[in-house]
Amino acid sequence: MQFTTEAFYQKMGITSDVYAFSEQILADLKPRFEKIDRVAEYNQLKVIRAMQECQVSEACLLGTTGYGYNDLGRDTLEEVYAKVFHTEDALVRPQITCGTHALALALMSNLRPGDELLSPVGKPYDTLEEVIGIRPSKGSLAEYGVTYKQVDLLTDGKFDYENIQKAIGPSTKLVTIQRSKGYQTRPTFSVEQIGELIRFIKQIKPDVICMVDNCYGEFVETIEPTDVGADMAVGSLIKNPGGGLAPIGGYIVGKKECVENAAYRLTSPGLGKEVGASLGILKDFYQGLFLAPTVTASALKGAIFAANIFERLGFAVVPGGQESRHDIIQAITFGSPEGVIAFCRGIQAAAPVDSHVVPEPWAMPGYDADVIMAAGAFVSGSSIELSADGPIKPPFAVYFQGGLTWPHAKFGIIKALQYVVNAGITEINC
Repeated sequence: MQFTTEAFYQKMGITSDVYAFSEQILADLKPRFEKIDRVAEYNQLKVIRAMQECQVSEACLLGTTGYGYNDLGRDTLEEVYAKVFHTEDALVRPQITCGTHALALALMSNLRPGDELLSPVGKPYDTLEEVIGIRPSKGSLAEYGVTYKQVDLLTDGKFDYENIQKAIGPSTKLVTIQRSKGYQTRPTFSVEQIGELIRFIKQIKPDVICMVDNCYGEFVETIEPTDVGADMAVGSLIKNPGGGLAPIGGYIVGKKECVENAAYRLTSPGLGKEVGASLGILKDFYQGLFLAPTVTASALKGAIFAANIFERLGFAVVPGGQESRHDIIQAITFGSPEGVIAFCRGIQAAAPVDSHVVPEPWAMPGYDADVIMAAGAFVSGSSIELSADGPIKPPFAVYFQGGLTWPHAKFGIIKALQYVVNAGITEINC
């Protein structure tokens, strides 16, 4: 039996008023979506050119086992990443288990006892608190004698340049800049803003290492933090650059010395990048990177769609519906646990995998409050796939991201809206 699109949505549990409201919002977004497509086209060409210049061949798609010596595909992939991000070197490995691991690796390999780590953008992402030692944890930087200092953002979300200058001292070795908002409702920083901050810091102390946590930001703009002075950019392959195909992995791109330090920490002194078998997943890494610009574009469209829907209904959203975008995350503040939970359950119900599962808040490792996570994904925990999560604590905001295709992102947001309406959190008045 053939249905109209609207009838199919109704078969999937969407009421006519929710569907009509969503279509009203969507009608105004076509110019924004066209701009996103142009950015995706530019970034697609950038990736293709890098692959061609590095002469990616069929042999590169094969893997190695054991020590992984002379792994052509692994070494060529790292050359591709270095070209895409315009850096001296890159470390792209399945042995890097997640974004937090990649960040910890970059920090712990480039800091020594007595050094100071500075965050000029306020509190870092929750899981880094234990890496740094803000919350005591085994093996933290604090246990190895690395001190930490942070400068909070101004009330308008901008950098506090005056106090950043005061905070930089003789022991300041590395500055960490988190591009995305994490579990906060501050703005995400544009690459241009990050460049301005790096230039300011380098004027004060030219030899300081500037590292950018690039998670959720890759391919959102036509330039990356390494194009504006970052010594390192770090991210996860189960976010944007993996294109939804990478089953694990992380990357560190940047200055050769910084990357080499990370390689020696990942494997062993004396071995570095020479070892580390690729274990037959290189095709997914290459193809995922190839798809990443268009997959990121789909996720961006979903984020903008969600922002405009819930902003129209009176909820605080960051970024706002008309603001420029610098990552794929959309924060929506519901002000109550019920709103966060309803939204996440709607996202889960829209998933291709585990749609029948009902997410519940739980005490996730690395967080200081119960967290609810919705992700019916082909790759467990992949946040470039349609997903949403949030800590169950004030201001009770949910963080939505991902969507391998725009139609799925659209359906997920409409389904989440339906769950929020059904829970009595808001009403639709078309």
